[in-house]
Amino acid sequence: MPVDEHPPAPPSLRQRRRAAATREIVEAAERHLTEHGPAALSLRAVARSLGMSVQALYHYFPDRDALVTVLIAKAYEDLAAAVRAAADTIPPAPSVPSFVIAADGYRQWAISHPERFQLLYGTPLRNYAAPADGPTTRAMRQMSAVFQRVLFGDFSPEQLAAADMLTLSPPLRAHLEHLSPDGLSALPPSATALLLSAWGHMHGLVVLEVFGHTAFLGDHRAEVFHLAMCDLLAGIHRRIPAAQANGPG
Repeated sequence: MPVDEHPPAPPSLRQRRRAAATREIVEAAERHLTEHGPAALSLRAVARSLGMSVQALYHYFPDRDALVTVLIAKAYEDLAAAVRAAADTIPPAPSVPSFVIAADGYRQWAISHPERFQLLYGTPLRNYAAPADGPTTRAMRQMSAVFQRVLFGDFSPEQLAAADMLTLSPPLRAHLEHLSPDGLSALPPSATALLLSAWGHMHGLVVLEVFGHTAFLGDHRAEVFHLAMCDLLAGIHRRIPAAQANGPG
């Protein structure tokens, strides 16, 4: 006989109130972050903006690091969502690769949310360490998966394993073969190295722009970034051998 499964009980009134208060605190912290930057983030400042005491806020976040972890994880999730939405957009022209569109989604989110981007990739907050394999790492995996798909989705594992990459030292190859925190363990070492190189190039250009180092390009920054991403993608794909045609059966 089938097991009588009861639907889970709905959240209690107390749980709903706690969830609503937690959301309000996170939203207030994000506003404070946008107005004052990551370095000025403190529980006291967030509590003051909500008209509550620090002691009351401790009931939801025991310390600053707990709040920072939630803010970082949420920023990663929002950035990943922007990249995913861009990657799933129908290209404006058949010649525009999904990787270039996804990279532009990354850039657009960063320049639209510079303070949150700085929380992720700027000067580390003093004495803060993200929990190992915690929510920040899990959120970062989402973005890695999107870029892995738009870079390598058209290639087989055999093609990726045969990618023409600079010779990797045995210790580095062994490390890449067991790399898992960012969801890269399914890739062969050569493809992992290519993905990290592509992300570093793309991210570096975005960081330069967010921190104001490409202002001399004026209104041409988007075009320069687009051309750089097209060139980057072409260079990566040149390193991956074409699929071998099947011989006669």
